[in-house]
Amino acid sequence: MRQSGYTKIRLRNNINRFLLLMLPLTMVYFSCKKEKTPEPVYVYNPTPYELQKPDYFPNPEIPADNPLTKEGVELGRKLYYEPLLSKGGPNNGLSCSSCHFQSKGFMIPSKPFEDFGIVMPHINLAWSKNFLWNGKVSGTLEDIMMFEVKDFFQADMEYFKNQEDYKKLFYQAFGPGEITSEKAAYALAQFFRIMVSGDSPFDKFLKKEQPLGSLEMMGFSIFNSEKGDCFHCHGMGLMTDNDFHNIGLNDVFLGGNMGRYNVTGNPADLGKFKTPTLRNVALRGIYMHDGRFTTLEEVVEHYNSGVMHSEYLDPIMTKSGKEYGLNLSPGEKAALVAFLKSLTDESFINNPGLAKP
Repeated sequence: MRQSGYTKIRLRNNINRFLLLMLPLTMVYFSCKKEKTPEPVYVYNPTPYELQKPDYFPNPEIPADNPLTKEGVELGRKLYYEPLLSKGGPNNGLSCSSCHFQSKGFMIPSKPFEDFGIVMPHINLAWSKNFLWNGKVSGTLEDIMMFEVKDFFQADMEYFKNQEDYKKLFYQAFGPGEITSEKAAYALAQFFRIMVSGDSPFDKFLKKEQPLGSLEMMGFSIFNSEKGDCFHCHGMGLMTDNDFHNIGLNDVFLGGNMGRYNVTGNPADLGKFKTPTLRNVALRGIYMHDGRFTTLEEVVEHYNSGVMHSEYLDPIMTKSGKEYGLNLSPGEKAALVAFLKSLTDESFINNPGLAKP
């Protein structure tokens, strides 16, 4: 009996020791469960963004379903510089900024893409209804951004769904819901709308803040008169009519040189290309849809003596007395180039709000 009682006491002591040993482990277990990191809570309270533009720019149309907000613009800016947008696609590793350098007015000198021509600058596109040299995409900035996200980059939004910073940015810009290609396109469209260039020396002249030099004024006079005939397609303000013209670059039309025709199938559109803005034109270093010219002097000389005639040539190019070019003197051509250089907007290419975040 004594032996049995002793055994029971030993068993009880062993159990107590075991429980004492397990106690710290149990405390750690429950402590870990208690200290589990809570899911982050995001706030959707978008702040309206006030677009800044010169008074002589028209008011852009902003869709009711994509108003400008600081949160949307910030997300769009981050996406503009984000290589993740192209991960796994045919342009893997690229972002919008890969082909659009701020220092060059958001473009780069490049070889022409087979379908799109050379890179067009990202400037004042809030006022555009046609995009790319041949107008392959038309409509709103939301439309061209959907093309970029889904067709050009072929973005896989699953990559963004696993990024905590993007989950926060998308929520702050668009509220609760799934991260989608449409939301990415809408954010990019917002960022593109604020990429406004309107503070060049010429703008300061228009606002009576500073004069142009005598050579620039001479060039402006030529530009804005029948002598140069530039203003018909590159009107004051935006410096583009956002339309399509055949300016006599070719007299035989094949492949990419067929221009707008490749979209519409209308023979009247053979050789027509979109009018690019002339803002920051001096920064580009490459001109026309196929990049055939590398200086402004060559561009001016084309209009002066290099126009190729065809039945599809724009009527503006065949006015009486100008069938064989503008017939400008060397001094007049130099003045025109000087004026074009006055369209360089240093504040635009150095704007930190447009730079990589």
